[in-house]
Amino acid sequence: MGVTSPPVRFDPLGDCALVARLGERADDETFARVHALLSLLRGAHPAVRDVVAGFTTVTVHYEPAEVEETADLPHHTLARRLEALAPDALARPIASPRLVDIPVCYEGELAPDLDEVARHTGLDAREVVARHTGATYDVRMIGFLPGFPYLAGLDPRLATPRRDEPRARVPAGSVGIGGEQTGVYPLSSPGGWRLIGRTPLRLFDPERDPASVLAVGDRVRFRAIDRAAYERVASP
Repeated sequence: MGVTSPPVRFDPLGDCALVARLGERADDETFARVHALLSLLRGAHPAVRDVVAGFTTVTVHYEPAEVEETADLPHHTLARRLEALAPDALARPIASPRLVDIPVCYEGELAPDLDEVARHTGLDAREVVARHTGATYDVRMIGFLPGFPYLAGLDPRLATPRRDEPRARVPAGSVGIGGEQTGVYPLSSPGGWRLIGRTPLRLFDPERDPASVLAVGDRVRFRAIDRAAYERVASP
């Protein structure tokens, strides 16, 4: 089913990027518009270097020297090109998303905030895990770390505020809840999301191509595994 949308406008963002604002709210309709533009824009012009999805925006990074010379400045020329292509992208049917299975151990020190999430939600820990693994999630954005997926589709009963004091170090692979979203820390970093499990999978590796296991538009299912299965997968 195609997406019927108002015209898309690309505005300058600094001297080598353009941004299109596709909605005011991070809802399903705006996500459909963002997702529809991504694949087309990556190959839309030789000057395009990268295309980055936000919750309500698409940002195109480009090389000004590779935009053909016209009477306009490079950003005007490229913006008009992209704006002309956008209606076709938004009218196309969206391809069936890829479904990615992520095994998670929800036990012991791998799930340090699971009991706290259970207390906050009024559920027991087993029900928290059942609800977390029972949903299918959309990858809406990759940010604040390389490969970090912001996942929409969390059961509303599991929504839990971030910690008042972020941890100085969250281990790579930690699965967390932050407000109404869930996500996975692909790298060790500071973080304030409530940690309810950990995956043994390496979701980001700069030596791989592509480096990130997940991309915007993918769908994700979490699958509970025990500690022994976690150790088998995590072992080099």
